[in-house]
Amino acid sequence: MTEFTLTKDADGVGIITWDVPGKSMNVLTEQGIADLKTAIDAANADEAINGVVVTSAKEGSFGAGADLNMLAGVAEKWAGKPDEMLENTMKIHQVMRAMERNTMDPKTNKGGKPYAIAMTGTALGAAFELALAGHRIFCAPNPKAKIGLPEIMVGLFPGGGGTTRLIRKFGLMAAAPYLLQGKTLAPEAAKKAGLIDEIADDPVAAAREWVLNATDADILKPWDAKGYKMPGGTPYTPQGFMTSAGAIVMANGEANGAFPAVQALLNAAYNGALVPFDMALKVEARWFNNLLMNPSSAAMIRTLFVNKGALEKGANRPDVADQTVKKVGILGAGMMGAGIAYVSAKAGIEVVLIDQTQEAADKGKSYSTGLLDKAISRRKSTEEKKAALLSKITASTDLELLKDVDLVVEAVFEDTGVKAEMTKKVEAIIPESAIFASNTSTLPITGLAEASVRPEQFIGIHFFSPVDKMLLVEIIKGEKTGDVAVAKALDFVRQIRKTPIVVNDARFFYANRCIIPYGGEANRMITEGVALPLIDHAARQLGFPVGPVQLGDETSVDLAVRIMKATKAGMGDAYDASEADNLIVWMEELGRLGRKSKAGYFDYDDKGKRTGFWKGIHDKYPVADEQPDLETVQNRLMMAQVLEAVRALEEGVLEDIREGDVGAVLGWGFAPWSGGPFGWLDIIGAKKAVEICDDLEARFGKRFKAPDLLRDVAEKGDTFYGRFSS
Repeated sequence: MTEFTLTKDADGVGIITWDVPGKSMNVLTEQGIADLKTAIDAANADEAINGVVVTSAKEGSFGAGADLNMLAGVAEKWAGKPDEMLENTMKIHQVMRAMERNTMDPKTNKGGKPYAIAMTGTALGAAFELALAGHRIFCAPNPKAKIGLPEIMVGLFPGGGGTTRLIRKFGLMAAAPYLLQGKTLAPEAAKKAGLIDEIADDPVAAAREWVLNATDADILKPWDAKGYKMPGGTPYTPQGFMTSAGAIVMANGEANGAFPAVQALLNAAYNGALVPFDMALKVEARWFNNLLMNPSSAAMIRTLFVNKGALEKGANRPDVADQTVKKVGILGAGMMGAGIAYVSAKAGIEVVLIDQTQEAADKGKSYSTGLLDKAISRRKSTEEKKAALLSKITASTDLELLKDVDLVVEAVFEDTGVKAEMTKKVEAIIPESAIFASNTSTLPITGLAEASVRPEQFIGIHFFSPVDKMLLVEIIKGEKTGDVAVAKALDFVRQIRKTPIVVNDARFFYANRCIIPYGGEANRMITEGVALPLIDHAARQLGFPVGPVQLGDETSVDLAVRIMKATKAGMGDAYDASEADNLIVWMEELGRLGRKSKAGYFDYDDKGKRTGFWKGIHDKYPVADEQPDLETVQNRLMMAQVLEAVRALEEGVLEDIREGDVGAVLGWGFAPWSGGPFGWLDIIGAKKAVEICDDLEARFGKRFKAPDLLRDVAEKGDTFYGRFSS
């Protein structure tokens, strides 16, 4: 079955319909490109066709972009064949150019056939690139639709003509938010921004009417007209130089040189702006191919698209009956509990939000009110939707309201005794079939389950803060946790549109096990006299969203102290004590707890804005005259996390390597360009990783000792994905 089909009506309007079999949304495939070429060539050759409407057979959407599964394998397919790869990439450009220019006389720019795009809704990535090659874009007024070029979010950039066309349409600076940030808009906003031309209740009918009345002038793209000048100027003009230089500086300032896709995009944009349009398409194709051959691109696609999608679809779900949550009880209406209540109600789940006092419970519900009011002010919600969502949340002190819930999420104070007391009270009320989940970030689930009379129905669900924004949810299996509890947790996470990973119980589980040493290593360096800016900037240049010093202020120093003391008590003589422990205790005693106290590793103004690193820290830990090189700092920060990920896999805390990488990137922003810790190890090679570990162990201690698993992978010349991918 063809993916693009051409039909013709009595008025001489051709209709090209995009419909990929077996897909809820269209994606552009190699077969689709060939079918589109056939349809366009046929329409252009048919003298009875006066114009064409390109639309989708999918309800509510035009297309979701290119088939990333196809792109993930191109590096291997075209290895050592750059000319053939370029020829293949240029096929999509030639097809779109055949639509854009079709039968137009190259000298007079007359005699062409109008091509209108009729979008039924969402058009992202390659689908919107296709639309940009049309002469006029119509879209249905679907408020849930998204329009734009989000390729940068998965380690790519628009390589199907979108970069070249959008820059020539808007200019480099105005196009930057859509290209460099992957900004997407709903139809109304997209029309206002100039991404699309018209909104119509029946976009096909409106597009057809336009096609029947379009003139030669209507279908001539600005960049094909004589005398065209790029908005904002080309890079070699005085105005254009300032614009392009500013855009490049801003982009590098955001990316810190860590994201290959940004560098490739900037090269395609800048160099493409220096040459005629058709040559610019070839420049774009070359840089797109260059990026696809970069292992970072494949790693990001694998983690943020292939693996993430598989986990969200239940790749590791036990084979038990559907466990959709109808009513959830949430214990504790603090920041975490309030956030869980909001995302649950937003998903249509009935919520009972419990706290010790009615005032506290109401305050927890008001968190949802605040988020909804903010959404309304930004025209992303309505008063009706707000009322509907809030009606699903019952804030109370009465535990008896939990008698008919099918899931309980406990989010009370991080204290074993408090949690045990709540477990016993609540299990005496909830149905025997209900699942009890603890939202704990550090306390072992097996130990907490000892307070339960049904340990097989006891599980950990670790949310990340803020709940409404963070995508990852870590599900922790205790020693006695059963399959139904795991399925219930996974189905709940799917309902609230989060990405789950499932891990086995261990100290700090997976995410915190890796992230705590990140801050700990930074503190060790501070006590050694390493400058704070060097530490944080080294991390930012690795692609981390925030450096470990800033992260310490965001998560709070007193929390770090509590975790340190609990860990020391739990591990006894096995605990690897250091001067870093004394550093955070000293800061806590000074009341420098971080952002929340407007004093921490950073100084803050009255409004809570960081004003610079706190120089007073060097009164106790003077800056060393000789600073370490950047590579050493970065290796320490990376290995502090990566080795814990390897140990988690080695010890069986992680059962699936995909969860290790997805969890790292979504949970704490681990160098997204690398695809996660295991992706990073495969990029640099296990042998190189062992060399780094041996060097760091010799200089800084046994915490950098290469795990046996890493050495084995190195000695056998394996990769982690080669050995562990399912």
